[in-house]
Amino acid sequence: MSREHENKQNTSVADILKKLSRNSVALIGSVLILMMIIATIFSPHFLTIFNLQSLMRDIAFIGMVAVAQSLLLLIGELDLSVGKIATLSGVLGGILMTSMKVNPFLAFAIGLLSGILFGVINGLLVTKLRLNSMVTTIGMQSLYGGITLVITKGKAVTNIPDAIFFLGKGNIGVFPIPFIFAIVVLIVIVYFVTKTKTGRYIYAIGNSREASKIMGIRVDAVRVLIYGIVGFISALAGMLYVARLGSAQAAIGNNWPMNSIASSVIGGVSLTGGVGSPVGAIIGSAIICVISNVIVLFGVNVYWQEAVSGFVVVIAIALPSLLTIIRECSVAKAKA
Repeated sequence: MSREHENKQNTSVADILKKLSRNSVALIGSVLILMMIIATIFSPHFLTIFNLQSLMRDIAFIGMVAVAQSLLLLIGELDLSVGKIATLSGVLGGILMTSMKVNPFLAFAIGLLSGILFGVINGLLVTKLRLNSMVTTIGMQSLYGGITLVITKGKAVTNIPDAIFFLGKGNIGVFPIPFIFAIVVLIVIVYFVTKTKTGRYIYAIGNSREASKIMGIRVDAVRVLIYGIVGFISALAGMLYVARLGSAQAAIGNNWPMNSIASSVIGGVSLTGGVGSPVGAIIGSAIICVISNVIVLFGVNVYWQEAVSGFVVVIAIALPSLLTIIRECSVAKAKA
């Protein structure tokens, strides 16, 4: 009787693990909830309004860029220049609204348009010259960063108008405005990917570029479009970060390329293309931000913070594979 009961328990555990390992969004969402519960238990400050609003702001910026990066990963490519696109767009917008006295909202819009331009340039280089996306965007990262330093001479662009400053620091109810922007971006991108013909092409291209061409899909046009979207979202994150700081600085977005890729992978987006969801990417960014937040709340030595954060991120990335191994062992044990 006990043997039968044990087999039922093993089968039940195996079924749960099987369902979770097959649904990466559910799995990573469960991990995020568990992390927040643990953080709440061990730190009384985690659930304070001030801390949660700070956390939501952090999630907003990394989350937006992660959602953008996930689109490129879905077609089997990536963009390591997203941080510098954000920086250069933010600096251009900041200079227009301060030194050149352009209407702040017009300057904001021009900053966004510049992001589209930079993204399209990346896309054209990759598609028309048939260059590797990683190598190309590493080069463009240096180019955009260098242009930023030439324009600013290494100095911050200050005196951002209050109307723009509010977009980065203000709240609507308890929700920070950048977080609301991030949710809107997520909704629009999810709709684009799941409900539009062009969006669905992304998965086809990620699974097989050659088969997509045979089907009549304009593969290169879709790729350039995705790079343009990535540039736009990166610029939006950059402009909002300028609004948050009240100044445009050359160091904006330095960690965004790696964090956006890590967020996407944690969220179940495959590095080889064709598998994953932008929803998973933003949940992955939330996990990274919660880790950083908790490390600070727990008073971890500043010199250990990056190492601890990196270790936990690696564990989170490996979790789906670990659960698959555990599930297979549970199934094998149940059959024994």
